[in-house]
Amino acid sequence: MTRGVLRIYLGAAPGVGKTVAMLSEAQRRRDRGTDVVVGVCEDHGRAFTAAMLAGLEQVPRRSMQHRGATLTELDVDAVLQRRPQVVLVDELAHTNAPGSAHVKRWEDVEQLLDAGIDVISTVNIQHLESLGDVVESITGVRQQETVPDDVVRGADQIELVDMSPQALRRRLAHGNVYAAEKVDAALANYFREGNLTALRELSLLWLADRVEEGLGRYRADRGITEPWPTRERVVVALTGGAEGRTLLRRAAQIASRGAGGELLAVYVTPPDGLVDARLEELADLRQLTTELGGTFHTVKGDDVAAALLDFARGVSARQIVIGASRRRRWQEVLSPGVGQQVVEGSGDIDVHLVTHELTRSVRAPLRFGPELGRRRTAYGWLLALGGTVALTVLLQVSQDWHDLPLEVLLFLLLTVATALVGGLWPAVVCAVLASVTINWFFTPPVHTLTVSDPQNLVALLVFIVVAVAVASAVHLSERRAAAARLAEREAAALAASAESLLGERDQLSALLGQAVEFFGVDAAGVVRRPSVRDPWTVVSATEGFTVEAIRDASVRAAVDDETTLVLVGRVVSAEDRRLVSAFAMRAAAVLGREELVRLADEGRALAKDNRARTALLAAVSHDLRTPLASIKAAASSLRQPDVTFAPQDQADLLETIEESTDRLTALVSNLLDMSRLQSGAVVPQLSVVPLGDAVAGVARGLPGGERVRVTVAPGDLLASADPGLLERVLANVLENALRHSAAEVLVQGVASADRVELRVVDRGAGVPGGAKDQIFAPFQRFGDAPRGNGVGLGLAVARGLVEAMGGTISAEDTPGGGLSVVLELQRATDRMTS
Repeated sequence: MTRGVLRIYLGAAPGVGKTVAMLSEAQRRRDRGTDVVVGVCEDHGRAFTAAMLAGLEQVPRRSMQHRGATLTELDVDAVLQRRPQVVLVDELAHTNAPGSAHVKRWEDVEQLLDAGIDVISTVNIQHLESLGDVVESITGVRQQETVPDDVVRGADQIELVDMSPQALRRRLAHGNVYAAEKVDAALANYFREGNLTALRELSLLWLADRVEEGLGRYRADRGITEPWPTRERVVVALTGGAEGRTLLRRAAQIASRGAGGELLAVYVTPPDGLVDARLEELADLRQLTTELGGTFHTVKGDDVAAALLDFARGVSARQIVIGASRRRRWQEVLSPGVGQQVVEGSGDIDVHLVTHELTRSVRAPLRFGPELGRRRTAYGWLLALGGTVALTVLLQVSQDWHDLPLEVLLFLLLTVATALVGGLWPAVVCAVLASVTINWFFTPPVHTLTVSDPQNLVALLVFIVVAVAVASAVHLSERRAAAARLAEREAAALAASAESLLGERDQLSALLGQAVEFFGVDAAGVVRRPSVRDPWTVVSATEGFTVEAIRDASVRAAVDDETTLVLVGRVVSAEDRRLVSAFAMRAAAVLGREELVRLADEGRALAKDNRARTALLAAVSHDLRTPLASIKAAASSLRQPDVTFAPQDQADLLETIEESTDRLTALVSNLLDMSRLQSGAVVPQLSVVPLGDAVAGVARGLPGGERVRVTVAPGDLLASADPGLLERVLANVLENALRHSAAEVLVQGVASADRVELRVVDRGAGVPGGAKDQIFAPFQRFGDAPRGNGVGLGLAVARGLVEAMGGTISAEDTPGGGLSVVLELQRATDRMTS
């Protein structure tokens, strides 16, 4: 069975006309003779939409009961039984009512498509799953109903229903989208002009990418390789050198000339992955590319020019920016440069050769890869010169035992050995000397440069060519092997560094310690200064590092614009410079992560403060108003001149004022205590406090204090505490126990060697195990139920004050039911003085 065709009308926001466009298409197809039905369509009370819907056949919806309400959903079975050619299914991201066959409406649509029925649907850009975070950052609203991008991207046809933000806001103002009572709120919130403009741009960009994907598939299916000028794309070729900044800025200027231009930076590496460019240079170029709004790409290829052209054609780029050659003119005569090869193979692609500050100005010495070291080079020259002389003498002494072919092979062996030891140039010199030596001493007529036999002349020429070729191959192999060893060493060092840093708390200090050990320097540090006029400040350093040593430091590597990695001691070899840059990049990553952690901690602290303020406002709105309202009502009643109250009524009103004032005083005291605790302003004045006397004194001043039974004898159980703070703690704990228990509250005490324990036991409902620690959190009541008085600060203040005095407070289950609050304080003796 052929799968049905899915057509989607995409909108930037509600009200742009998606449903109207869908209904217009349905009417057009119906008039053309197509069997079209409406599976589900929401008119949202809009008269125009309802009028367009009235002329179309509608499949009855399925009714479902949910939480006492009747909901209607798309009846997929009824549509399958009706089996139309086309069905309209509005609001693709809709979540079906519980009990439906599918959770999401788009799953219903998939079933209809699999049955061969064409579907026309609608969706807004904010409902795409991948754009949820972006839409939330724009509008401040998190969309709960989403549809996977693959569903929308897989549609056979996507049509954008576009409308300017100003026009949509006018539609809202005229009441064409929402009811009149909702218009003002919508215009002031979600439908602000800035929000609508951003959502519209997001829709256009998303749809443009989908069109680009379709175009790419079309060209791939038909084997079209030449670029099509659909969007201006500029590819800039980078070598990892300093000229890359100039090329990137020039390419960005070219890309910005047209609307929707794209900048693509490309760095070509050899297939073996051995990067010759400096790591920090590539990192800087990658960052600059991002800042210029482009994307950085790394591709592999033996032929740089071919790799660049293949990449450009793959992305349908119309322009390539490449730096002017830094090669010498005679080198370009011998072999064309990358720029010339790109121009020759560009075809319809425009190539910009950009001059820069390094064009033909750097006369770098001729090199064939990394240096092999002075010692190896010296040995190579010694073997080329001394080896030629020694082999010549040896062959002269034993000339009766060999002839010319063996002599040529021996000199060829010497040339190869020289290439292995000292590189290409000693080997080339060795080959030339060997050819002259063979000609002079071993080729008839000897002791002349004349060659009597033409075959011997050809043999000498072949020898030179073979020697140079073999020496070049050996040298190239050695160069790549040296680069591979260097890369392996760097990778092993970085891997070991990363592995060892995983378990470190102070990763920056650990990284500096690794740098000291790896490079063999005396000390290392990360230093920072905002500008050259400011003094250096040490962010982190190893032992022995001083600010004075920065000036004479042997190695510096930039971490960021203000921060530098400094190594003090021996001079680091050129081979290790790349690794120094890698250490600097890792230091930058560590500092960046620490900054993110700091910002996250600050964010959590701010969020915690916000939650505390919200909880405080919620609590204050009721718990502080209640006593104030009681005071106000009682005082107003007493001041009424036309009402005479009986003595008992007056006493009751005065008692209400007194009780409400006490409640208000207690609430404000707890709020002030919590504020002092959070600001660190509580400084206890410790002295010897008899706990039995303290508990009895507090209980006498509490409502219902007669239900407190103290088993601690007066004068016993001496604690080191602040009398005022301890009184606040006991008042809060006892008040909490009396509030939650109608029975007697028992206070027990016990002393150990250096601690005293006071246990307040009630027989109330108790607290579940998981909530015992939560009752000490600010603004928390048991179960967060708004019963009783107070803002949920009593036990939180008690914990803060106890901890300020060096003690602890916790909650335990009372055997038989209830809750026991346990206070532990430092024990005091009667010889202690305040």
